[in-house]
Amino acid sequence: MRRLWSGSWQATGRPYLGLMLSISTDRTSPPASVTTYGLLGLIPFLAPPLVSWVVPDWGPFASRLLALYGGLILSFLGGARWGLANARPAAPAGVITLSMLPTLVGLALLLLPADMRRFQMVGLAAALAAQWLWDIKAAGVPGWYPWLRSVLSAGAIIGLLAGAAAAAA
Repeated sequence: MRRLWSGSWQATGRPYLGLMLSISTDRTSPPASVTTYGLLGLIPFLAPPLVSWVVPDWGPFASRLLALYGGLILSFLGGARWGLANARPAAPAGVITLSMLPTLVGLALLLLPADMRRFQMVGLAAALAAQWLWDIKAAGVPGWYPWLRSVLSAGAIIGLLAGAAAAAA
């Protein structure tokens, strides 16, 4: 089995407040397909701001695409958390209830008019950051999950904030 580094996520006993601030021991690597698809999933977050800056005429389309993709991914992450909670013998009602919020927040943000696109993207970035903070503390996930979620969340948040900046330009 391949290892990224030795250590255990839970062994640190400290909250994880930064991307790599809490490197721990006994962490196995995520499956290659998970890493590959996760990283490929960053393309729709990072390409639209680039397109907006390089081809300004495409800016409105690119920012709409970015906001829609951000909302979809936020909903996906809530569904993943819902599925994780339901995999337990006694699914915690609070987690089940809270896992519905990302979809509702994403939908509410996407229903905003196009002239509020920057607010949409900043709101989606904030919602993804909140989801990340919740997910990295999840019980029952593989040891590599918080690390990978941190990398992917950082890319998504950077893309959304860059998109908000491009929409302002």
